[in-house]
Amino acid sequence: MFVSNKARMQRLFKNGRCLDVAIDHGVCNEPSFLDGLEDMDKVIKKLVHANPDAIQMTYGQSDILQSINGKNKPALVMRIDMGNPYNAERHRVMWSLLQNESDPVLQAVAMDAACVVVNLFMLPDEPDLFRQCIKNISKVKLDCEKYGMPLMIEPLVMLPNDGRGGYMVDGDCEKIVTLVRMGRELGADIIKADPTSDANDFHKVVEAARCPVLVRGGGKEDIDSVFTKARALLDQGALGMVYGRNIYQHDAPDLVVKAFMAMIHDDASVADALAIYHN
Repeated sequence: MFVSNKARMQRLFKNGRCLDVAIDHGVCNEPSFLDGLEDMDKVIKKLVHANPDAIQMTYGQSDILQSINGKNKPALVMRIDMGNPYNAERHRVMWSLLQNESDPVLQAVAMDAACVVVNLFMLPDEPDLFRQCIKNISKVKLDCEKYGMPLMIEPLVMLPNDGRGGYMVDGDCEKIVTLVRMGRELGADIIKADPTSDANDFHKVVEAARCPVLVRGGGKEDIDSVFTKARALLDQGALGMVYGRNIYQHDAPDLVVKAFMAMIHDDASVADALAIYHN
């Protein structure tokens, strides 16, 4: 019997909106992603104090969050796959694997997660990687239905690896919309989407998803640019953010969280967000 995921969705989204702080970067095997995440206990406690809606992490680190007393801490979003497109040098074999092939959602259930997240990679000339992602999602979706677990799909359209590194986002609107539509066809309850190069096009991504869309942050930028881009994407219909390095690699991640929460839940302007950050 399939179980409704409504209860977990309500834990994740407050009044239909969500800030999910991603600190699951340890699975990427990329040293630069770990700057700011050396002491996970300290990072998580600081984030819990800042009180975002959710924290995104892996099974191997989720015990830190879930061992904190009290019922008002952020919801857990659990990353249940890993892949190798993030390094500066392209690998001979690109792969994406579930961390638990036999029962991929069970660990998330055991840790009381509110959602699981899985990648949908589209890299140039890597059809096998794409096929692996489809296989992963298809398997996970069945488990999600069984356990009443919301599924967040992360469609990632990437540029060729030409010396700039393997984590460069292709902001082409048509490509993003097409892959987001595929994510919805595969059963996404939530889409974690890359921003389009022109933020004014992002409403097309929202329309293609037909489910809540959270914007993915990507590499660290200056805080003015981060808030300006976030405001523009929210105005185009995004219901929140999944930001990592643009939170935990800044000097005051708790203030970045508070500023984002004001933008997402209280419709704060860029100027308001900057005032919170510089307070």
